[in-house]
Amino acid sequence: MTTAPTGAAVRPQRHHRRVLTRLLTALALAVGALLVPFASAAPAAESLLSQNKPVVATSAENVAFPATAAVDGNAGTRWSSTFSDPQSIQVDLGATATVSRVVLQWEAAYATGFKLQTSPDGNTWTDIYATTTGTGGTQNLTVNGTGRYVRMYGTARATQYGYSLWEFQVYGTPGGTNPGGGDVQLSYNKPAFASTSQNDGGCGNCLPGKAVDQDPATRWATSAWSDPAWIYIDLGATATIHKVILQWDPAYATAYKLQVSNDAANWSDIYSTTTGKGFKETVSNLNGTGRYVRMYGTTRVSQYGYSLWEFQVFGTGGAPVTPPALPANPAFPATRLVFSDEFNGTNGTAPDASKWTTDPGAGVNNELEYYTTGNKNLYQDGTGNLVLEARKEVTPGSSCPRDPLSGSTTCQYTSGRINTYGHFDFAYGHAEARIKVTGTQGLWPAFWMLGSNFKNGTAWPYSGEIDIMEHVGKVADSVYSTLHAPAYNGGGGYGAPYTLAGQDFAGAFHTYAVDWDSTHMTFYVDGNAFFTVDRNVLETTRGPWVYDHPFYLILNNAVGGDWPGAPDASTVFPQKMLVDYVRVYQ
Repeated sequence: MTTAPTGAAVRPQRHHRRVLTRLLTALALAVGALLVPFASAAPAAESLLSQNKPVVATSAENVAFPATAAVDGNAGTRWSSTFSDPQSIQVDLGATATVSRVVLQWEAAYATGFKLQTSPDGNTWTDIYATTTGTGGTQNLTVNGTGRYVRMYGTARATQYGYSLWEFQVYGTPGGTNPGGGDVQLSYNKPAFASTSQNDGGCGNCLPGKAVDQDPATRWATSAWSDPAWIYIDLGATATIHKVILQWDPAYATAYKLQVSNDAANWSDIYSTTTGKGFKETVSNLNGTGRYVRMYGTTRVSQYGYSLWEFQVFGTGGAPVTPPALPANPAFPATRLVFSDEFNGTNGTAPDASKWTTDPGAGVNNELEYYTTGNKNLYQDGTGNLVLEARKEVTPGSSCPRDPLSGSTTCQYTSGRINTYGHFDFAYGHAEARIKVTGTQGLWPAFWMLGSNFKNGTAWPYSGEIDIMEHVGKVADSVYSTLHAPAYNGGGGYGAPYTLAGQDFAGAFHTYAVDWDSTHMTFYVDGNAFFTVDRNVLETTRGPWVYDHPFYLILNNAVGGDWPGAPDASTVFPQKMLVDYVRVYQ
């Protein structure tokens, strides 16, 4: 078995240099702390905004050097990254602020090339400082930017080690607007009203507020399928509107207007079209003023009504509420191991219960197997593999567990399914597994992920599903990677196959992986990238991206179902899906 990488490399002969450096640096910082206010006096109105605020980094060298150490006000603790480029550390100031100064107190592992950036949402970044000639030590940098989030983005290291900061201090004044025209999102969680809304078996709770909740898996829909129809947002105060984003459900407007009002009674047009395309429409270069913003639909694309997953308004003024930040994007290749199982248990033992939960019960998608908790279907083989064994039961009924829902004890096939829910989930990173799939007619092995909110009552596909690998025995030379969401799921999922013409994937181990962040997913087989999902392309051609929250891992070996079909006379049992390892990096 391959041994999982450890969190920190062994660095002989570096320890004494680090101790000496730390002492000298601490002395320099102490002196610098006395000198900085006199050498570079800041405006009287500015204050330290970053201390003890939430902070995240793309990596940490190990647990002794967390990101929080850079904003704790203690010059004797530090954050240190892993030894690769790029790396970043970002602090959440808690609200929009005008940033006037950033102080970087570097350890010996400093950046020669780095940027300072601000963001309204932790996703879209604006440079406020950049250099390729960083000198380390204490850098007291005068800047001019606005945002809730401030980031040091390192691109070139001065040494072979990582990036390390004793302190990352952000100074400025609370308030302000976002760079790039001063625009911020004005519509998040604001009161919304509509001509009609749907709340029935066809679209439950599809109310106006669902279009402004920043949840791309919830939507507003009209209950009356007629023209005209409208939805408007109360921004809370007068605002100047520069951009509107409409993420449509398939029930979209081919003709509509965007309008503003000061009283929600008298409306002025700021945009009009008769050629609406649906999906995601970004309407920029607007110039309207009002407290209320309305989408006024006049022509529908179909016999149904109007429906929006998201209605977002950007501009200045108003009374904005900052949306929740996205998780921090990892830098790829991701190197910080956050989960692994090498399946090195003794022969016949169950998978590690601290990492995996067995998931008994009947399958879905008209599958024929019953997943058991017994070791006959799910066990480690003593040679470094997990086995998910699909079996045809000789005496159906006598050897099958009782279904907790139906009470039935009849099953023709049994198999294994496990997941990491309650033990491990994550948002963004690199997930991979080395697997030898089963390969006979009617078998359907998979390595995939479900949104963790599925376990908290969010129905599929609203939770989102990321299929890293699926294989069906009737197509021996192909595997598939697919995304499922409310607007594209099942047979209409968004995905692609990877084919080894003339070869059977069941004949050998292969590595299946995905790189995932807030803007894309790239899927790999044996290190070969074959399918990239670009968020903007997905939103403008298929529907909302619903993958900005934690997901958990699943392994299963299904029998039958809508896609592979049932076993037939050519099918051989038992069938063993072998898993060498599962690893996740961030």
